Amino acid sequence: MDRIDQMLLREIADLEGVPQGAYNIRKNGKLEGRANSANIVIESKTDKPGIDIRIAPNTKHESVHIPVIVTQTGLTDLVYNDFYVGENADVDIVAGCGIHNSGCETAQHDGIHTFYIGKNARLRYVEKHYGEGEGTGKRILNPQTILYLEEGATVELETVQIRGVDSTKRYTRVEMDSNAEAIVTERLLTHGDQFAESRMDVVMKGEGAKTQVVSRSVAQDRSVQVFYPQVEGNGPCFGHVQCDSIIMGEAKVKSIPAISANHVDAQLVHEAAIGKIAGDQILKLMTLGLTEEEAEQRILEGFLS
Repeated sequence: MDRIDQMLLREIADLEGVPQGAYNIRKNGKLEGRANSANIVIESKTDKPGIDIRIAPNTKHESVHIPVIVTQTGLTDLVYNDFYVGENADVDIVAGCGIHNSGCETAQHDGIHTFYIGKNARLRYVEKHYGEGEGTGKRILNPQTILYLEEGATVELETVQIRGVDSTKRYTRVEMDSNAEAIVTERLLTHGDQFAESRMDVVMKGEGAKTQVVSRSVAQDRSVQVFYPQVEGNGPCFGHVQCDSIIMGEAKVKSIPAISANHVDAQLVHEAAIGKIAGDQILKLMTLGLTEEEAEQRILEGFLS
């Protein structure tokens, strides 16, 4: 792998070179490298671009890395990845796309990820997006993440996009059976003229289901962000939605959380806040020796951590 590839892997998957254990690396629409483990099998689809990842029941303390690298200007890449997590498994999956566009044409990656999480299984899924490059071409990422949780399953979903992506339209859907739990955390920073839209549907179908949805974002310069998180309770369940945004410059942020209760014992709460950095926060840090720019950056890093 060349220097750019390794840099992108570090940004989106915390990897130095080729990872250990089960992994699948995709570069410019083609398979770059793959390895399976005794409990995790990755296979290419035969009917469309993408892979099937099968994790055996009772698999513990193993991980899967599936990074995507795009360095070819003018490329539009689309993949369909399906994940099958067996009963009682406890695993981590790290995905993401890094785009390095040095040309004048658009480079785009769209990933449709569908998860089937077995009874009492636990999954931590982290997805990171990153863009860079000195070219004038756009860097576009449009991910879809669909999760089906069986009884007692738990998922922690974390999505991160910090700078470099010109346009993104994200859709997330979670469907939960009885006693399942979903913790969804979204972190986003846009700048320049970038645009980001996030739509989310969380449906609690069974008794005892729980969800917590937290979105934290920073919009700088003239960028635009739109959020549509929706939680639906169809039985005795609990759900909480929280959207917090910092707005700067001439940016625009629209946050439209929604909750829908279809059962008398569905307990649902939502809240949203949009505002600028408080002046006293910056002044306090400046008294400790930081410049105004350094103080602002420290506040943003803490907010998005």
